Amino acid sequence: MTAGHRLAPLLTPRSVALVGASPKAGSVGNGMIQGIAKGGFAGPLYLVNPNYAEIEGRSCHPSLAALPEAVDLVVLGVANARLEGALEDAIAAGARAATIFASCYLPDDAAPKLTQRLAAMARAAGMPVCGGNGMGFYNLDHGLRACGFPPPDWLRRGGTTFISHSGSLFSAFCHNERRFAFNLAVSSGQELVTTAAEYLDFALDQPTTRVVGLFIETVREPERFVAALAKARDKDIPVVVLKVGRSPESAALAVTHSGAIAGNDDAYRAVFDRHGVTAVDTPDEFANALQLLGGGRRVGPGGLASVHDSGGERELLVDLAVRRRVPFARIGEATTAKLAARLDYGLDPVNPLDAWGTGHDFEGIFADCLTALMDDPDTALGGIFVETRSGHTLSEGYIRALLTAASRTLKPVVLATNLASNGNDELQWRAAMDGIPVLNGADAALVAIRAALDRREFLQRPPIAAAAAPKGARDRWASRLAHARPLDEAESLALLADYGIVAPVHRIAETRAEVIAAAEAIGYPVVLKTAAGSLHKTDVGGVKIGLADAAALGAAYDDLAARLGARAIVAAMAGKGIELAFGAVHDPQFGPLVFVGAGGRLVEYLHDRVFALPPFDAGEARRLIGKLQLRPLLDGKRGEPAADLAALAEALARFSVMAAELKGLVGEMDVNPVLAGPDGALALDALVVPKTN
Repeated sequence: MTAGHRLAPLLTPRSVALVGASPKAGSVGNGMIQGIAKGGFAGPLYLVNPNYAEIEGRSCHPSLAALPEAVDLVVLGVANARLEGALEDAIAAGARAATIFASCYLPDDAAPKLTQRLAAMARAAGMPVCGGNGMGFYNLDHGLRACGFPPPDWLRRGGTTFISHSGSLFSAFCHNERRFAFNLAVSSGQELVTTAAEYLDFALDQPTTRVVGLFIETVREPERFVAALAKARDKDIPVVVLKVGRSPESAALAVTHSGAIAGNDDAYRAVFDRHGVTAVDTPDEFANALQLLGGGRRVGPGGLASVHDSGGERELLVDLAVRRRVPFARIGEATTAKLAARLDYGLDPVNPLDAWGTGHDFEGIFADCLTALMDDPDTALGGIFVETRSGHTLSEGYIRALLTAASRTLKPVVLATNLASNGNDELQWRAAMDGIPVLNGADAALVAIRAALDRREFLQRPPIAAAAAPKGARDRWASRLAHARPLDEAESLALLADYGIVAPVHRIAETRAEVIAAAEAIGYPVVLKTAAGSLHKTDVGGVKIGLADAAALGAAYDDLAARLGARAIVAAMAGKGIELAFGAVHDPQFGPLVFVGAGGRLVEYLHDRVFALPPFDAGEARRLIGKLQLRPLLDGKRGEPAADLAALAEALARFSVMAAELKGLVGEMDVNPVLAGPDGALALDALVVPKTN
């Protein structure tokens, strides 16, 4: 399936040449030879070094031009000073792909820098390149290990793909973690030419791929990356991402509240949420999520069932599970009876279960109790949470019990430790080889379990069916949005109205008499706001509410006009409700980004908001609103009526359609507050800032 892929010459080459091959033990030049020789690569392998006629019984050629054929892949194991010439030689010799280990930096290098020169050469030749400043790659499906430091002998083939910007983390997983079996592992390094998005796309075409892990600093090809995530979603292949460099500094230049709130990481999280990607925060969580999601078994309905040999560690797990939002299975009476019949006297037949009693027949008790828990209809997945030690009688018995229970169910059954460690323990390695996901560290294990439950919910989501934008709306506003000046409140509310987002009845006035006339037409009480272009009206005392008659309105207008200018807005008073905010910004990588969150004056201070990629429908909008901490307030508290959730979700969906439709025209949008009450959702204020670059 990968034969016709653009990366085939790189990742599944028919022939390989090692430039800089060396007989010196421990060198990169010798490591290249050892890595490929031990990997079982079946194609022609050529050594290239003008200083040797033979290395370790293999013929060595003076140059690529001297080879009997043009090879697919050239591995450049040479120093930075020789890289440019070596890549030129490779291109001239007809090589179709290259791998670079060196850092590609030169002292006192002239512009364009070596990295730029190498990238330009490769792009002009249509040549994919792995690296530079990387560890190479392993395609174990192809028997190829293109590396400068050969991996341990126990590296085994399996269904995990790992793509890493960090060479050290690549080594940590491939050379120290015996839990994993890889089909493809790539240290992509600087990504001079070939990016993580391309490697991901290639891996998704490998029939053996069961899960993909990405350790990334940035995404260099956003559109290709998103397309690959959509491909993974369509193929039902889980993707786990550990994203670093999640800095919010890019928000410093924002004008609206929305722009100040939205950091670059929010865009990544929105992309991941849309495509069902599991985002984690630590290498331990990363490893555990890959183990569980790549295990091949799907979680069922319900929650976690766990068996322990310690009451204290069971309590610890419960505490951590509450924080990680991992529910435990609510076992039925039949399951309780099975547990009670098997447990030693004095132990409670509950979930989570402390099954250690006298120690008599502990292996059988653990196996039967875990089986009973797994058989319960409310158990989604289960496991034994214990420490392991190779050769220890108890540990060996626990593993046998685990394997017995796993053989009796199709649900995921895991081995989880309470103490975090890397999966280099022989007992853990054996369990992983037997198909048991091994999760290290109770908290990181629960993160993986929550990820599996989240993926279950993602797969149950209906497809998003966003409504079409109102016909002609973009064209009507294009000329106005071509000007850099932000839209004032009246213009912004008019734009919202064109997309079906409702605001209170309002009028613009520029004299005291016009203000009074507007209020009489609308009906008292009214709100008076400055329309003189202030970005944040409340900060300058530019909003007067609850004005019940002409006298109060006139006095309020006199004050605003004297301080902020004559132009004002008169609007009908809204009823009671919960204040939210809608916002949108243009992310430089992924385009329009929408959020919903707490509104009013607290929008900048309460971190209660959810980001999403537009457009989406009302069902998706309701799911997003459901993730807010303030969500229970919308049901009505202390005698207050419940908000119309359907109307709020519809308003947010329409806002998302507007944000997507105005891509390229709008830089930021701020609708704050949005009042969610029993009679619907009202946009009380808005500010739209055109996109200027």
